[in-house]
Amino acid sequence: MFLVAASLFVSACSTGRAQHRAAPAAEAVLAALPRSTPAALTSYYDQKLTWRDCGVPGFQCATMKAPLDYAKPSAGDVRLAVARKKATGPGGRLGSLLVNPGGPGGSAIAYLQQYAALGYPAEIRARYDMVAVDPRGVARSEPVECLDNRDMDTYTQTDVTPDDRKETDALVGAYRKFAEGCGAHDPKLLRHVSTVEAARDMDILRAVLGDRKLNYVGASYGTFLGATYAGLFPDRTGRLVLDGAMDPSLSARQMNLDQTAGFGTAFQSFAKDCASQSDCPLGGRGTTPKQAGDRLAAFFRTLDAHPIPTGDPDGRKLGEALATTGVIAAMYDQSAWPQLRGALNAAMKKNDGAGLLALSDSYYERDSSGHYSNLMYANAAVNCLDLPAAYSTPAEVEKALPAFEKASPVFGRGLAWASLNCAYWPVKPTGEPHRIEAKGAAPIVVVGTTRDPATPYRWAQSLAHQLSSGRLLTYNGDGHTAYGRGSRCIDSAIDTYLLRGTPPTQGKRCS
Repeated sequence: MFLVAASLFVSACSTGRAQHRAAPAAEAVLAALPRSTPAALTSYYDQKLTWRDCGVPGFQCATMKAPLDYAKPSAGDVRLAVARKKATGPGGRLGSLLVNPGGPGGSAIAYLQQYAALGYPAEIRARYDMVAVDPRGVARSEPVECLDNRDMDTYTQTDVTPDDRKETDALVGAYRKFAEGCGAHDPKLLRHVSTVEAARDMDILRAVLGDRKLNYVGASYGTFLGATYAGLFPDRTGRLVLDGAMDPSLSARQMNLDQTAGFGTAFQSFAKDCASQSDCPLGGRGTTPKQAGDRLAAFFRTLDAHPIPTGDPDGRKLGEALATTGVIAAMYDQSAWPQLRGALNAAMKKNDGAGLLALSDSYYERDSSGHYSNLMYANAAVNCLDLPAAYSTPAEVEKALPAFEKASPVFGRGLAWASLNCAYWPVKPTGEPHRIEAKGAAPIVVVGTTRDPATPYRWAQSLAHQLSSGRLLTYNGDGHTAYGRGSRCIDSAIDTYLLRGTPPTQGKRCS
């Protein structure tokens, strides 16, 4: 997933060495680092990993050291969790294949163990060591923490469509409390969780794994991480697949607006499908997406005034914020649409919010015991460091509301207010919008889905155009990302590239 506004529902530069020219955002380009490894980093590149049993059959785990601050390597380390599943054979080993599921804040190790090492084609698993590292600040790698579970419950239920000054003040107060909590946990770490630093960590991992070049599959935010690696280390870039691509040249404000439009498009697809189903709670055959959206928006307004029961043991009711998150969660994958129809039916017709609450909890990674992963904390920490805040004041958001509501009449208002979260962040951003060209890199496959809700298709088009060796692969369909989602055309093109190094023809389209 990619969460632009890591907040109530959806929500660069390394220190010391300038990675971008001092130029307008549209002209700034991520500069490659020198090919030689600085002497101050030699001990990191030469370290030996001690592999141990993970407790998960077939997997090994290790801890890797990286400098907390690349500008001052002697100032301390950050310890990063690494996991691998070694190539099984037959066939010659092709090296390591690093995977990242996105976020930012998603655990790459959990993704590896729960999906990639089993879901990737057998031939790829036979010839690559499947490897994951949780980026700094994420999951098992010195995780950023912000709120306790009870406070996080309160945070996720905060009204993100304020109707008056009192509700606006309450929303701002929630953002401030969240930010203050993050800043109090580990202020040094919070200054060093940027995407550029995470990409530099990946180069250390490449070296300690013994690989001459980095082979990588990144989804969603993982495309930004992978593209950043290519920009910094084009000569060490191997076979890179960037699926559900981000556009690094955009400001946070434009990203939030584009993503809002993406969710608006995804909802239209859902609404059309829903109207063809006998159990659609938003209207029967002949119902237009606009009519369905109007009914859903009206239901959200009802929940804003009168939350409904959920049967939650912690007493949470389903209000507008949690309901909206639940609906958005189902937009990522059309296989969740039947579940969403059932959840909406129960909520709208039976006054039972349990189904939508379950979808919301899955999105926030809240388990049945009420514990949250650090996904949302790391997400905000990375996003707020990588780019200047989209908006600085409530007045700026109010001015932008018409554009967001035009982009998505259903979700626009809430996503506009969610874009305010970085305004109160305790650490100044170190990044800026920039292009990534990665001149000299091997062919890089950029995958875009035409109706992707979270990373709009035009982002993939833009990134493929920026990269000097970018190859755009298009999936004409719904959902977030394309690889491994049922298109033989997409899967075959990517598998061929990973196994043989032959990229798809430029502009190849699949359905």
